[in-house]
Amino acid sequence: MTATVESARTYQVRTYGCQMNVHDSERLSGLLEDAGYVPAPEGETADVVVFNTCAVRENADNRLYGNLGHLRPSKIGNPGMQIAVGGCLAQKDQGEIVRRAPWVDVVFGTHNIGSLPVLLERARVQQEAQVEIKEFLETFPSTLPTKRESAYAAWVSVSVGCNNTCTFCIVPSLRGKERDRRPGDVLNEVRTLVGQGVLEVTLLGQNVNTYGVEFGDRLAFGKLLRACGGIEGLERVRFTSPHPAAFTDDVIEAMAETPNVMHQLHMPLQSGSDRVLKVMRRSYRAERYLGIIERVRAAMPDAAISTDIIVGFPGETEEDFQGTLEVVRRSRFANAFTFQYSIRPGTPAATMDGQVPKEVVQERYERLVALQTEISWEENRTQVGRTLEVLVAEGEGRKDGATNRLSGRAPDNRLVHFTPGAEVPRPGDMVRVQVTYAAPHHLVADGSASELRRTRAGDAWEARQAGPVAGSGVMLGMPSIGRPAAPALQETPGCSPRP
Repeated sequence: MTATVESARTYQVRTYGCQMNVHDSERLSGLLEDAGYVPAPEGETADVVVFNTCAVRENADNRLYGNLGHLRPSKIGNPGMQIAVGGCLAQKDQGEIVRRAPWVDVVFGTHNIGSLPVLLERARVQQEAQVEIKEFLETFPSTLPTKRESAYAAWVSVSVGCNNTCTFCIVPSLRGKERDRRPGDVLNEVRTLVGQGVLEVTLLGQNVNTYGVEFGDRLAFGKLLRACGGIEGLERVRFTSPHPAAFTDDVIEAMAETPNVMHQLHMPLQSGSDRVLKVMRRSYRAERYLGIIERVRAAMPDAAISTDIIVGFPGETEEDFQGTLEVVRRSRFANAFTFQYSIRPGTPAATMDGQVPKEVVQERYERLVALQTEISWEENRTQVGRTLEVLVAEGEGRKDGATNRLSGRAPDNRLVHFTPGAEVPRPGDMVRVQVTYAAPHHLVADGSASELRRTRAGDAWEARQAGPVAGSGVMLGMPSIGRPAAPALQETPGCSPRP
């Protein structure tokens, strides 16, 4: 059932948090457009503003209520305007949002995003706020309409929810236990996307390693990677995020033996101290983590590995922190998403003894960032002189306009800025470039592109540009997919970053 609107009302989705939320926002946009709404033109206040929230970021509620406060004058001036709040913070706070911001029209949770159009219509007709929070998943999100933000790359969910109990993470209580999609459903979605021009997919789950446990196949994820290798026209396959405790060698073999599965791995470390890992309830230890990296590099010497690290977890000593630095030195990460621990209400860690003083956390954090920056730069310098095939991206290079460069991603997901040749490639096209310079967080190819391959994905991007000129309808509250600003990019513990 979908709601109907009397005329084409405009919408905007504002997204905060991890790639799970980004993908959910694509669903929300698809639902709204399926119900007759259109994206708001750039710079205009929409008739419907949807906040897709993250509960686990520090001071997430303050940011939300600040943004809601900024919209209140617009709401007063336009009584027909509607404001909706969904996502993890809505699931956590429920009726508290309407109490603190009574001008909000709709509150919905992580388990019933498909209800949004109906709730908006009900709020409009009944002239009162609608709060609907489900405790269990109502409809698997991948069955809902979707407005993809990219014509050439796409997220594909393999599961939702999480069965882990990490003490710093509130995600399982907000998104529920893990639910797996059947492999055939995942592959059918991938084939559909490829038919629409997509060249790259990222298989998405809170813990992709445990995919298949729900239907009794512990090797299902490796099989799924291999099956993606048989899809004609699919050139790049990535996945995020695996949990080291459940990482198996069959996945390494599938990565190494399937040509379109990229030699890139994002695997959260969180800490290099066995004692801290135990208190975090991370059911692996440093040597197991390093053993996985060793086996990945033995099978794929060119693999680029990234990670998540928390600095200053309750009770962390200098000795514990030195353990983290040692694992970082031995791992040689291409980049790391690092952040300082801060209390997340509702998590076991929030009430633990031994909260580390802010100044100590800051000093350790700076040491970690300095070490990882040095390693990232050294690793990137090994790429100088190499010829790489780059998938041209849209909006990856913040200074492209000033430098007359374009940007894209190498197979290992490194960001590459390059000078185009006489024929300018489109986002979604492929170029082969030779790396001339390495910075800690990107590569540069200053010579003209040596080879341009125009693709179906580029055709799909070009066709989009000929469509409506209104804004995309989605505003992201975090950096774009695949664009870490530095190895020290702060992300959300318990949510996978956007590698």
